[in-house]
Amino acid sequence: MFSKEEYDVWKIRMRAHLAAQDDVWIITNRPTKIMNTNTAMAISSGAAQWVEKPRKEWTSEDKNKANLDNVAKEILYKTLGNNMFSKIQTCVTAKEIWEM
Repeated sequence: MFSKEEYDVWKIRMRAHLAAQDDVWIITNRPTKIMNTNTAMAISSGAAQWVEKPRKEWTSEDKNKANLDNVAKEILYKTLGNNMFSKIQTCVTAKEIWEM
């Protein structure tokens, strides 16, 4: 459980725990977007090289990758007491929670 007095210890333990969760340590500014190569337009014409992949085309691996931010948030939520949780409950991403 998180405590302000032992923050340094908690942070080390949480980094290790998140890293052990198959790619969850990828706490970014936003949830992962699933992308496809842009084949509709020639890249030389200045079009974007990558486009977002439609959700209906996602594979199981894509779904798992897109859910990593939720997994990280859930792990962080479980380690916070009610007092600390009330301070982060409006955070949208795991990165926001981590930086509080």
